[in-house]
Amino acid sequence: SENPSVTLFREYLRIDTVHPKPDYDAAVRFLERVGTDLGLACQKVEVCQGRVVLVLTWQGTNPRLRSILLNSHTDVVPVFEEHWTYPPFEAVKDSQGNIYARGAQDMKCVSIQYLEAIRRLKTEGKSFARTIHLTFVPDEEVGGHKGMEMFVQRPEFKALNVGFAMDEGLASPSDTFSVFYGERSPWWIKVKCMGSPGHGSRFISNTAAEKMHKVINSFLAFRESEKQRLKSDSSLTLGDVTSLNMTMLEGGVSFNVVPSEMAASFDIRIPPTVDLKAFEEQVATWCRGAGDGVTYEFHQKCMDQHITSTEESDPWWKAFSGVCRDMKLQLKLEIFPAATDSRYIRAAGHPAIGFSPMNRTPVLLHDHNEFLNEQVFLRGIEIYARLLSALASVPPLPAEG
Repeated sequence: SENPSVTLFREYLRIDTVHPKPDYDAAVRFLERVGTDLGLACQKVEVCQGRVVLVLTWQGTNPRLRSILLNSHTDVVPVFEEHWTYPPFEAVKDSQGNIYARGAQDMKCVSIQYLEAIRRLKTEGKSFARTIHLTFVPDEEVGGHKGMEMFVQRPEFKALNVGFAMDEGLASPSDTFSVFYGERSPWWIKVKCMGSPGHGSRFISNTAAEKMHKVINSFLAFRESEKQRLKSDSSLTLGDVTSLNMTMLEGGVSFNVVPSEMAASFDIRIPPTVDLKAFEEQVATWCRGAGDGVTYEFHQKCMDQHITSTEESDPWWKAFSGVCRDMKLQLKLEIFPAATDSRYIRAAGHPAIGFSPMNRTPVLLHDHNEFLNEQVFLRGIEIYARLLSALASVPPLPAEG
């Protein structure tokens, strides 16, 4: 008696695409099978060895118009099975209809909701002027560097002629639905401090540890100020402030040897309202203030600060928000606090919205016992069906002739 859309969702969840060895081949075969069943055209693009982007296409009646892109990633993050009530790749459904599995929220739900929304529209005999493309990409959970970042540079992506994109968002514990129109820029910085070595019994001057102490104090003082700014202003969300965390600390060879070098790594997420050049100068000032021999290097430095218009004068947003008003969906517009593949789509010049239709649902991405209720899942299919109808029917824009 289970809804077939739920059955398909649970089948997808059972495909083990967890890092570090995701079974991408099985995921692509599954999605290709569903796409073929729906009568969608299929294209596989190998962006690098072992990394394939699957593109499913529902051709519009006017292919010259810019298309709608529905993006999702096939990989999921690791699990600590001892903390799970049910095995994380069995997609167990409890008596309340909660489906437990890694990827239930992030983001295999959205992949199936896209497909089932198209199934519903096709069953109703609908067709639209604009083409709808679905992309299923690898490696988002490890930065997207061998996934969407490479794909947007390819001629196959440019041939999609994207006008507007949708990608993942987050669950919302309240009645509202979170909609993300931009992202914070992720910066991963490693600070190295060189100093005088010596015996652990002496007061050595100019040590690496003393310099590192100053560096850490400067970075964490800034962290505390941003934390307090978020706490004191109820209008701010996490995406509106800069988060900073020290994530690794390295140095030393023995208890009785003062090391000549220490290093600390920081994960920093910067909202699009911040001047990135000025922020880097602040980082340089903290390092200079710690003494000589203190340097920093970037292991990730995203400089893109594109945001997507949420003005009613924008035809894409007008179509999206109009559906939400008609369905009485209360929206909360936010900057995404982490990073998704949307940043690569926006950097390529295309408006993108992050949206996962999961309200009244705890945020459990990357957490133990990740679950999604089947009724919330099914409601999401209905929402996407309405959104796709509106977006794929946006009249020709001036630039489209």
